[in-house]
Amino acid sequence: MTRNDMEKKANDRLSIDHTWYTTRISARHAARKPYAPADPGVISSFIPGTVVEVMVSVGDTVEEGDDILILDAMKMKNRLKSHIAGKVTSVNIKPGDRVSKGAVLAVVECC
Repeated sequence: MTRNDMEKKANDRLSIDHTWYTTRISARHAARKPYAPADPGVISSFIPGTVVEVMVSVGDTVEEGDDILILDAMKMKNRLKSHIAGKVTSVNIKPGDRVSKGAVLAVVECC
């Protein structure tokens, strides 16, 4: 690393809770994927499991809090609910499907 690179790194600024700090930012930190909040219309699996029942189909209108499907995981039946009101645009599973953590199960578009 050259002296110029070190001086440049010494001048990196970082904002935390609306306060600016001068610090050295590592290459790993600089190359990280920026945080993006989850899309509330995407219903995804939070744990691996088996789909027991799908309560909606494409084109159905749902309200916030309506049940979308039931996922059986670790001998518990989990009701996955819609976080927004809207129209179901995609259902990617059917009863009996085994899903992994993070799999997109259904998509609801806000009206």
